Amino acid sequence: MTVRDRMNKVFREIFEDPAISLKDETTAQNVEGWDSLRHIDLIMQLEEEFDLRFTVDDITGLKNVGEMIAMLERKLAAK
Repeated sequence: MTVRDRMNKVFREIFEDPAISLKDETTAQNVEGWDSLRHIDLIMQLEEEFDLRFTVDDITGLKNVGEMIAMLERKLAAK
């Protein structure tokens, strides 16, 4: 399963929407219910799914799902 597939699974669980299909340009404005509290849940679930820990620098300034995927892939490669 690719990073995108695994991330999509997490999004579907967090936002309770089996129809979510992530694109690189997907942002919080494109996902119903993606507010600051859900964002924290999302980050925590991504850490668990990928067995990673994110720093503030890792997640600050991410503009869209494509940037989140790139960050995950960098962290996984460095693991």
